Amino acid sequence: MSIHPNGVRLKDLRARKDEALHAGSDDAVSRQHARGKMTARERVLELLDPESFVELDLLARHRSTELGLDGPRPYTDGVITGWGTVAGRKIFVFSQDFTVFGGSLGEVFAEKIHKVMDMADEVGAPFVGINDGAGARIQEGVVALDSYGGIFRRNAHSSGVIPQISVIMGPCAGGAVYSPALTDFVFMVQDTSYMFITGPDVVKAETGEDVSLQDLGGAMAHATRSGVAHFVAEDDHVCLSDVRMLLSFLPSNNGEPAPWTAPTDDPAREAPALADLLPDRTEQPYDMTEVIAAVVDDSYLFQYAPLWARNMVCGLARLDGHVVGIIANQPQVLAGVLDIDSSEKAARFVRTCDAFNIPLVSFVDVPGFLPGADEEHGGIIRHGAKLLYALCEATVPRIQVITRKAYGGAYVVMNSKAIGADLAFAWPSAEIAVMGPQGAVEILHRRQLADAEDPAATRAELVAGYVEHHANPWIAAERGYVDDVIEPAVTRPVLIKGLAMLRSKRQQPRSRKHGNVPL
Repeated sequence: MSIHPNGVRLKDLRARKDEALHAGSDDAVSRQHARGKMTARERVLELLDPESFVELDLLARHRSTELGLDGPRPYTDGVITGWGTVAGRKIFVFSQDFTVFGGSLGEVFAEKIHKVMDMADEVGAPFVGINDGAGARIQEGVVALDSYGGIFRRNAHSSGVIPQISVIMGPCAGGAVYSPALTDFVFMVQDTSYMFITGPDVVKAETGEDVSLQDLGGAMAHATRSGVAHFVAEDDHVCLSDVRMLLSFLPSNNGEPAPWTAPTDDPAREAPALADLLPDRTEQPYDMTEVIAAVVDDSYLFQYAPLWARNMVCGLARLDGHVVGIIANQPQVLAGVLDIDSSEKAARFVRTCDAFNIPLVSFVDVPGFLPGADEEHGGIIRHGAKLLYALCEATVPRIQVITRKAYGGAYVVMNSKAIGADLAFAWPSAEIAVMGPQGAVEILHRRQLADAEDPAATRAELVAGYVEHHANPWIAAERGYVDDVIEPAVTRPVLIKGLAMLRSKRQQPRSRKHGNVPL
């Protein structure tokens, strides 16, 4: 009795799919696990909700006859692609498979990524790229390079339309680094991931500098020095959990609001501890994250780039279940001044929130911009202008809260009403002035101090007078530069009421093609 052709094909299909699901050799998988790394498929399945993954191009293989590649033609071609859900919400994903061709990118590999990137953009869903690959497939030459360009173009095209998240879980080198650099958020895993344009061997050959993989481009190097990595996790499992958490704050696309979560924290709750949080002396630091924790739902702030430019705190939180973006000066680090890195960090975060309809709340305690030749020559004017531009251009609801120092141009840049904040509030401890009392007295009363019999006593008297008449919130309140001076304890309900009022804020249409960001 002959076997029906469909039965043969069905058996063949099952065999091919089984082979594709185990594309990497057992030895390669064992080596991956020995490094403390999950396989590409394990990562996808852990990131997505159970049973939700729909795979695309499982049976794709490289075109050896066209490219002259020798050896096997494994299914998947070294990358897993498809879609699924996270907390029931649709996302698209690719995951590079280091156990197949070292996760290197070739024509078919890239075509698979192009396809899911196009789908994500067309249906308006977040896109997550898990990177663990050796870069361009050398055997495929310029075809691989052109394929990278297709990814970069799609990253740029989707920017501000759908959230794009890059997860670095192994090597990411050479031109491959520019796709993560174009995305909204970058995660790295400590000790097992790294990114760089040129590796340690090339660096040593060209400069004589002897540097390790991790020191050159490891997670901590990029999280603390370059600012390329926004989040660092201790292992793959924690990293993927953090990605899921980030997605819970983000809308699916720029046409939707950020997801609302039913609050368990009373919107009318006051925070009496805030009344005693600020030190008696204005030059003494305090932890701004304690202020934020006292105000937001369940005291939870998902910090953005917490290890870089630590004088600026950025992160996502909720107020009455609604997502908000927080930017805040951190008095514990450099007294909370604005410098090159903190300005750039906050500017990028502000633009991300604005792109995805996330209202912004700023907590201000800023003594000014960091002075010095290094900052000036490094371009503090240009970099500070990035934050200024980002806030001026933002159309989402914006609220400012001044807790203490608000001096000079830095006060204006930190989301003041002058640059478009919808609401501004100040605590009674706020000091809103052109400059700090000590510096102002030295300039305004230089001759009086020089002639004084007791310069110290005279200076103290003049400083007290300056604080009474200038470094306070009353003049700003009289002129409407702040809408109200509030008790610290009521900051949470005041913000919740303000954001509720602003929820129907409309974006005004503009005729220009785009502005010219001071890059």
